[in-house]
Amino acid sequence: MACTLENHRREVSGLLAEKFASLPAQVLPVASAQLLGRITAADLSAALPIPAFTNSQMDGYAARSADLAQASEQHPVSLPLGLTAAAGDPQITLEPGTVSPVMTGAMIPLGADTVIPVEHSVEGAFGTLVRAGEGTPSGKATFTAPGPVGRFIRPAGQDLAAGALVAAAGTRLTPTMIGAMAASGITDVPVVSQPRVLVCTTGNELGDSERSGLGAGQIPDANSPMLAAVLRGYGALVDTERFPDDVSALHDALLKTAADFDLIITVGGISAGAYEVVKDTLAPMGADFHSVAMQPGGPQGLGSIGSTPVLCFPGNPVSSFLSLELFLAPVLRAVAGMPEPLPERAELAQSVASPANKHQVRRAMLQDGKIHVLDPGSHMVHDLARADALVHIPVGTEELAAGSMIEFWRMHV
Repeated sequence: MACTLENHRREVSGLLAEKFASLPAQVLPVASAQLLGRITAADLSAALPIPAFTNSQMDGYAARSADLAQASEQHPVSLPLGLTAAAGDPQITLEPGTVSPVMTGAMIPLGADTVIPVEHSVEGAFGTLVRAGEGTPSGKATFTAPGPVGRFIRPAGQDLAAGALVAAAGTRLTPTMIGAMAASGITDVPVVSQPRVLVCTTGNELGDSERSGLGAGQIPDANSPMLAAVLRGYGALVDTERFPDDVSALHDALLKTAADFDLIITVGGISAGAYEVVKDTLAPMGADFHSVAMQPGGPQGLGSIGSTPVLCFPGNPVSSFLSLELFLAPVLRAVAGMPEPLPERAELAQSVASPANKHQVRRAMLQDGKIHVLDPGSHMVHDLARADALVHIPVGTEELAAGSMIEFWRMHV
């Protein structure tokens, strides 16, 4: 008796849960090109406040508000210039009764509590500027309005205090979060390691079209590049291998390499025919093979080689793709911190028939606001490439009429 899609999904999740939960942390520099999209493996706290120090929001004059309190159009206030504060300079001290030219991002001079934009001075531009160590400043600046306390000053820690949480464990790192970590003084970032996955395609019918061409009765291996691309999109590190229908060769290769991977996926060789190389290899090692009440992709298998989980998918490309999307993708999305896709609803463009005893998964195209369901054949690789949506027709449903509302899930988003 076939198990349900939901039951097999739970079996797969259970098999992978312990292995994927124990993926070790990897520490990457905050500037690493590998950091984008990764998942933090620990809480990360700010080493520095943001801003790191109190600084100027404007190019202007740092002043004491009390020195400008009486300034007006009728009674301008002129103050001698002090030293200039440029971005990157050490903090200087503002002497009472003076103003210091200050540049955007520069440390606010000690004693200053307001900044007057340079264009708001009577002169409208800086005169001769003198920084610390360059001599004695001269000249003055004139103002016709007071400078409110705190105006155009960015206090240290205004955005984030030192020691505050920047990113909790389990955060998926976006470009802006990477920027926040760098700004807060974090230099090394612990992230969850990417799962290492080996994809093994099997069958004498798979030729090596890249090297020696295809022999009689052979076809290109579409599954290796397709499944590897899907897996990499979910953050996995992927190797691929191709095996003929040779139980001994497959057995020895899997035993030799299993410990190097967090997951092995086999493709093909698990149906009810003869020469089912994966079933013949792994069943004696304790793997379970059964039928899932779904179409396409009914034959499924799962087991372990040592501590490495093994998932066994059918060989037709549509079946293998859907097997990955239905059973493995939810686990990989959780590891990668990706959200689950949400269903949408649209009107069926045509009537659709489905076997009453199977959960049918159909490729579809969304056109003009309607869902156009494509052929169910598991060998229709180009149809799969054209599709931009999946629809699920549950067990017990034999037909859906044109115009019916149906849920669909977008692909490739």
